[in-house]
Amino acid sequence: MRIVLSGGGTAGHINPALALAEELQDRGHEVLFAGTPGGVEKTLVEMAGIPFKGFEVSGFDRSHPLTLVKGLKKLSHSANEAGRWFAEIKPNAAVVFGGYACLPAGRAAKAFRIPLIIHEQNSVMGMANDYLSKDATAVALTYASAGRNVKDQTKIIVTGNPVRRSVLEATKEEGREYLDIPEDATMLLVFGGSLGARHINTAITSMKDELLALDNVYVVHITGPKEYETVCNDLALTEEEKKRYIVKDYEDNMGAVLAATDLVVSRAGASSLAEISARCIPAILIPFPYATADHQTANAREYVERGAAVLISDDNVESQEFSNSVLGLLKDEKLREDMKAAAATFETQNAAGHLADVVELMMKR
Repeated sequence: MRIVLSGGGTAGHINPALALAEELQDRGHEVLFAGTPGGVEKTLVEMAGIPFKGFEVSGFDRSHPLTLVKGLKKLSHSANEAGRWFAEIKPNAAVVFGGYACLPAGRAAKAFRIPLIIHEQNSVMGMANDYLSKDATAVALTYASAGRNVKDQTKIIVTGNPVRRSVLEATKEEGREYLDIPEDATMLLVFGGSLGARHINTAITSMKDELLALDNVYVVHITGPKEYETVCNDLALTEEEKKRYIVKDYEDNMGAVLAATDLVVSRAGASSLAEISARCIPAILIPFPYATADHQTANAREYVERGAAVLISDDNVESQEFSNSVLGLLKDEKLREDMKAAAATFETQNAAGHLADVVELMMKR
């Protein structure tokens, strides 16, 4: 069967699509991807060796009505182009992952009356997925709460958020060897997403002496490219300290790094949380406060309620509450083990398989 995947704008929409692509290809299906030609999705999809088709789409600013008019005009044109592409390739189904980039493929799937499956990664449904949900054959969710406004509740299936195999298959031994960290050490990973997070960087940097005072604790701090030089200057690590405090601007081997991790400090974006839960890592989550509909806070609460994470608001990240949480969890192996067991209940490891099952089921109907 030939299946079109679509989504874009951020890696959070693309990574689960690529994870599903791996599963579908293993099952013998042909996978193609539709996105915007200038978006990050084009780079990531082509790196994965998946055929890519670009359609121009733009978002809009609600405070500037003209952007809506321009955006709708561009979408109409791109939806027609997607329709012509669908007529040429004759797909059997389309799976969309959100972001404005998925709208042309979603509209084309509706026009061609083929199964349209939506996957929502966050606990609050995004605008593009919400728009397409009324015409969807199935609405796959990471969190059941995201489907509260779906009119036909029989369409909803909770699958979890797919994670790529490079994250799932890495071992702790491989991760520790990659980072040159001893097997018996306790490792803290700090990262703020692909762009970094200034508040998190500042808070962790100020804790350097306390962290290195803990016996056999190692820190891997991924700052984001823009923050790297500032963080390095603020830390002023000695050569001896650099052996236990590793600073990176970016990391493209997150599978190995996550496999090596005992505790993580992170934002609460969908992609980061999926990878953290897939590896069952205890987490201190600091939601990005300006995310649409504050969805990162809603995401984080799902983990806190299960006992898998601690939530610290962005405006409290430089407080004693934050430092106490970090130091306390590094010292308390039993609590980390309990949180690890709680994280395993999300069953993220099986999400790609669950979603692929949904796609195949919809194609049989």
